[in-house]
Amino acid sequence: MKDPEAPLVHVYLMPGLAASPDIFENIRLPEDRFRIHLLEWFLPEPGMDLQEYARRMSMQVREANPVLIGVSFGGMLVQEMTRFLETRKVIIISSVKCRREMPRRLLVARYTKLHKLLPTSLVNNVEVLARYAFGESIGKRLKLYEKYLGVRDTGYLDWAIDQIVNWTREEPVPGLVHLHGEKDAVFPMGYIGDCISVPGGTHTMILHRHRWLNERLPAIILQDGSSI
Repeated sequence: MKDPEAPLVHVYLMPGLAASPDIFENIRLPEDRFRIHLLEWFLPEPGMDLQEYARRMSMQVREANPVLIGVSFGGMLVQEMTRFLETRKVIIISSVKCRREMPRRLLVARYTKLHKLLPTSLVNNVEVLARYAFGESIGKRLKLYEKYLGVRDTGYLDWAIDQIVNWTREEPVPGLVHLHGEKDAVFPMGYIGDCISVPGGTHTMILHRHRWLNERLPAIILQDGSSI
């Protein structure tokens, strides 16, 4: 039974690479206990690194002691936001906690700079953008995914890929909860350390496993996620 004196828990949701907040449209939390706030990407200024971007994004968090939930690249960003915010909890979905969880191809890209050769000028091609953002071909789901990929700026995509490849975090944020799909092709489970595994979950499980998430997120937020 809900404590009538318990304050609302403010939950900020950060989407993944190039994605709009629409990816959270099926995420539901009990309204008598939680208040959801949606964050969205803004275009970075020239020379802005991820830490400065995180500082700017943190200014959009108005409530004290929030819960931050980030998906994929958004999961990396919310971890950097903890440098500027006191948080109740940080939850990442389909993401990584530190550099050692990066797949080998991204570590290679850091030293070879091969990511600089990616055709980000094709950002307006939804099929190409989906491969960047979701790590999969969208095929017949083209129209469905088109609304989820809201950032079509080449400068943003170049910046975001560079920030992912060159992320420097060595240790996870203390107390962080990590939800990860067993079939994630972007950040394969074989590289991931301590996490709550989601059976059948892919890199797009925020869309396709929303029922699983809706059933478990309230307890994960309010309790120790490692026991869920």
